[in-house]
Amino acid sequence: MIANKPHHLNRTCDDKIQGCDLHEGEWGEVGTIINWSYVLDGNAKQAKEVIEAVDPNKKLIIFRVIEGDLMEEYKSFLLSIQVSSKSEVSGSVVHLTLEYKKLHQGIDHPQTMLQFMKDVSNGIDAHLTKPN
Repeated sequence: MIANKPHHLNRTCDDKIQGCDLHEGEWGEVGTIINWSYVLDGNAKQAKEVIEAVDPNKKLIIFRVIEGDLMEEYKSFLLSIQVSSKSEVSGSVVHLTLEYKKLHQGIDHPQTMLQFMKDVSNGIDAHLTKPN
């Protein structure tokens, strides 16, 4: 869903994701630019991201933020999402990695963004596993 249909995320967690628009390219392709509208800490935010890497075999996608609210505090910001199947039971584990460089030492680490991504992941899980 995150790689090929991120514009559906607002259906799974509309309190977090307000919208996702294709700016340039094709969904799920390296080089594609996506505009996000989201709510973080109760505030409306915007982000423009480029897909840096996609590996369907590893169930991995990497986004680089190139514009938006995060760039007011960070020189660079990468979000890696990788899904691994659980070996002994059904289901999957989502690995979220944030790589960033703060503009200065007075900037906090993006702990609320990590919690936001965890909440989005849980919203996707609830959506995908709910009975029809």
